Amino acid sequence: MDEIVAQVVNLSKTIKKQTIVQDISFNIASGNVLALCGGNGAGKSTVLRMLAGIMQPTSGDIIVNNLRWSKERKLFSQQIGYMPDDYQFNQGLTAEEALSFWAALRGVPKQRVQEVLTLVGLEDKRKVLVNTFSKGMRQRILFAQAILAKPPLLIMDEPTNGLDPFWMKEFVRLLKNIKQEGHTVAFSTHQLEIADDVADHIVFLNNGRNVGEGSIEHFRDKYGSTHAAFNHSLGLK
Repeated sequence: MDEIVAQVVNLSKTIKKQTIVQDISFNIASGNVLALCGGNGAGKSTVLRMLAGIMQPTSGDIIVNNLRWSKERKLFSQQIGYMPDDYQFNQGLTAEEALSFWAALRGVPKQRVQEVLTLVGLEDKRKVLVNTFSKGMRQRILFAQAILAKPPLLIMDEPTNGLDPFWMKEFVRLLKNIKQEGHTVAFSTHQLEIADDVADHIVFLNNGRNVGEGSIEHFRDKYGSTHAAFNHSLGLK
């Protein structure tokens, strides 16, 4: 049986009396890629922010490598690499300077900055101001900072937003390479073809609820495709 890296147990989040996420549970096995799939407002980002430890659950529990966010926040945070869906970079910082800042915070050697810049195809942009980057380039540098410290659990919120077709394929390749290196990944997407290509396990969300869950193989065998499985989970034909 695969080792469990992360556990989400009966997780709920209420904001201003509105329930955003309700009683969601799932596990992430070591070396696996989990995709949270659903449309806008499904609760994907909220679940990932709680999993990353940057948003407090209203109820439920989150455990990563046997560490509870509620009790061991510093050690918990060291297990996580988080890529938000967007980020407002400081004025005047180049790509290299921004990554060097994050590397210093995580205690990462300076040479790792150059490694990840090359990995995401931004080595020739290292001296360029990040606030001049396109959306797709910002996505790539956010991905770079998330993997700087080679975290046990990499969490990415809509990582393919803003990527052109070439870098969409490159992202899939990078994610597969990270998986081969033994990293565990959770990411959200509304692009089911991306989930189908890279995920081992999928959780379908709708209106803050888990409406379907299983392995890629399970969904392919039972429904023929991830799209058909998602439609079935929503009660659609």
